[in-house]
Amino acid sequence: MLRNSQIGSYIYPVVPADFTSWIKEQRAWRETSVLYDQSHHMDNLFLKGSDAIRLISDTAVNSVATFPVDKAKQYVPTTSSGHVVGDGILFHEAEDEYVYVGRAPASNWLLFHGETGGYANLDVSVDRRSPSRPYGHAVSRQYYRFQIQGPTAWQVIERLNGGPLEQLRFFTMSTMTIDGTTVRTLRHGMAGAPGLEVWGPYADHDRIRDAILAAGAEFGLAMVGSRAYPSNTLESGWIPSPLPAVYTGEAERAYREWLGVDSYEATGTLAGSFVSDDIEDYYLTPWELGYGTFVKFDHDFIGRDALEAIDPATQRKKVTLAWNAEDLGRILASPLDVHGPAYKFFDLPLANYGSANYDSVVDADGTVVGFSMFTGYSANERRGLSLATVDPDVPEGTELRVVWGEPGGGTAKASVEPHEQTEVRVVVSPVPYSTVARQTYHGGWRTGYTA
Repeated sequence: MLRNSQIGSYIYPVVPADFTSWIKEQRAWRETSVLYDQSHHMDNLFLKGSDAIRLISDTAVNSVATFPVDKAKQYVPTTSSGHVVGDGILFHEAEDEYVYVGRAPASNWLLFHGETGGYANLDVSVDRRSPSRPYGHAVSRQYYRFQIQGPTAWQVIERLNGGPLEQLRFFTMSTMTIDGTTVRTLRHGMAGAPGLEVWGPYADHDRIRDAILAAGAEFGLAMVGSRAYPSNTLESGWIPSPLPAVYTGEAERAYREWLGVDSYEATGTLAGSFVSDDIEDYYLTPWELGYGTFVKFDHDFIGRDALEAIDPATQRKKVTLAWNAEDLGRILASPLDVHGPAYKFFDLPLANYGSANYDSVVDADGTVVGFSMFTGYSANERRGLSLATVDPDVPEGTELRVVWGEPGGGTAKASVEPHEQTEVRVVVSPVPYSTVARQTYHGGWRTGYTA
């Protein structure tokens, strides 16, 4: 069902695709600064009451032993089998008031357990992401949410504030003034440069956006469209969309029955060359997604027993795969080759064609050693890149291959056209991505590594 879903491609809604050129917008977050409009593509889940922290603790692998007001935390829940449901950011906005911001799987998990877990002193409400295809109908949210990021971001921020602003520690919240209005802030950063996330009532969206753009003009600030925006994770290293591990397990039966037929979990698309008859083969543990350091056994939580039984050294690890330029060029050129094979279209700058993407990563013997899960192109690195999880004994610098495209001419999902599979040479590189490929492989994409 997931492999043939007719929902179409995953959309980042409402925000225009481009404001200038997606290449200029990508380069701006590395060279000057950018304004991301994050108001529409994520759920906001509001938790209020003295039991809110207990719900968070009961469902998160993270410790909440210290989680004061005006701090944020990445939230990672797992099922009873220890596999990841999803993730997002929790904001501790006031005493006994928290806001989860992120994709639907983790917000659905919080909402279900908040409603059914016997939390007497808890009020839960959700502001769902904007519709993917609003067709001209009015769209509104409770909050606008912007990020100001890049090397000149702090100059923009201080111009907006009318003077110096303290650079608080990462994921610390505060306030600042924009156009005479006090707004909430979260200290964030990209490529080592300090930046801020800012939010407030959605009615102020246009005014606050225009004030930021006006203040940033002399510092080269660029608005980033929905086309370029999701590709920033190729450089920063976050895998946004693993398959929620909720489709099996007796402990999760009530959750599956609670989910609606129109839910993300019921309508999403599973894409890529890795095909298995067992849905559990797509499940991932926190270590496989780079969340191993978050796992703390100082509290009881769903999945704790399963995670305690896992040896982290046996788990796959998150890496970046740097794609061979010649092989990627062959895929990009295939729509123009009237006599040659038609490969799965590689869209730029983001080539994903499902809600959850799993392309097989194979070694020289054709053995699957991992999954390539988020794929695209970085104009800053001038490379095709994908975020992946691979076997723990695969060292950086190893040349592997990604199988691009689905078998048998492709599935019937709406986002797939008839095509042939092909293999792409890739080099295992750090995450976040570095220049290991260019520094190590002279005269082409050859590997000195011998298994």
